[in-house]
Amino acid sequence: MTDLRLIAKTISDRRHELGLDQSDMRMKIGMSQQQYQRIEAGNDLRVSSLLRVLDGLGLQLLLVPDEVLKENINEQRLDQLPDGVFKNGHSDGSDWEEAMRELED
Repeated sequence: MTDLRLIAKTISDRRHELGLDQSDMRMKIGMSQQQYQRIEAGNDLRVSSLLRVLDGLGLQLLLVPDEVLKENINEQRLDQLPDGVFKNGHSDGSDWEEAMRELED
């Protein structure tokens, strides 16, 4: 995931899945609502802020070497990747496919 917009969309989708609004996140993670809004807008953020948001949403950051990811995608061995790698709030996977196309370019 190399695009802040995709990260922001994943965060927003997860918050909606949990039935939370942005003001709930202020209470849950101790971050101002304005700061949280900037994250969902795709603004640049510190890793420590990202980790705090992910923890509050029950998400994990997973770093996977490009070659492992591409190999699994190319061989359609998605079931062998760790749980959560493809969770982006959408069942059709279109956001993920777009991100993979960007990696290949």
